[in-house]
Amino acid sequence: MSNLDALQTRLGYCFRDPDLLRLALTHPSVAHELEKNVQHNQRLEFLGDSVLGLVLTQELYEKFRAVGEGPLTKARAEMVNRKTLAAQAQRLGLGEHLILSRGEEISGGRKRISALADTYEALLGAIFLDGGFDAARSFILSNYREAFGELAAIPNLQNPKGELQELLQARSIEAPRYRLISVSGPDHDRIFECVVSHGGEELGRGQGKSKKAAETEAALAALNSLRLKKNLEAKDEAKMTSG
Repeated sequence: MSNLDALQTRLGYCFRDPDLLRLALTHPSVAHELEKNVQHNQRLEFLGDSVLGLVLTQELYEKFRAVGEGPLTKARAEMVNRKTLAAQAQRLGLGEHLILSRGEEISGGRKRISALADTYEALLGAIFLDGGFDAARSFILSNYREAFGELAAIPNLQNPKGELQELLQARSIEAPRYRLISVSGPDHDRIFECVVSHGGEELGRGQGKSKKAAETEAALAALNSLRLKKNLEAKDEAKMTSG
């Protein structure tokens, strides 16, 4: 199985035109390094950004009929911010498949938030071109259910650390613990990685340009994981009840 075959298996989507997937994974640094007219993923990113916005706008509009424009706009902005998109890319393992220039590879491009977010949007654009709007919509909603559950409430990602603490305090008076586990990259472009744990159990990891940003990403990852676990438990309970 090739790398692209393995990635498509993980994505749960098989491209009719694998070149579109390859293009979505091609970082602009490749064109800059070769100084040739090499195609890269920025145009697909532009397209994917619009597709993502439309899908989430429709979903929020239909799910929350009593909610006004302001809160809906705010929720959508939080769901498409760079950190959220990069987290989606990390979950899918897009970083390891990125096609980068040598310089970008050396400087840690595979873990860069901007590169991951752009690649995720480019992937959405590629799926839209390859399979149409319905395929892109199905893929996006499946991804976002992993992160946000069934959208039973308007997402609030402005303060993931505070939200995580409130959630955990409902179970225990012990506060979540954040620990810096690595710092990488050149001095001008450091990448911090943190882990958050509770009761001795690791809940999530995150990366960022500062320790604070990494802790925020770790809290967001933990919230996503806890939501997913809760959704799975609810499904299991529903099956048992119906059985």
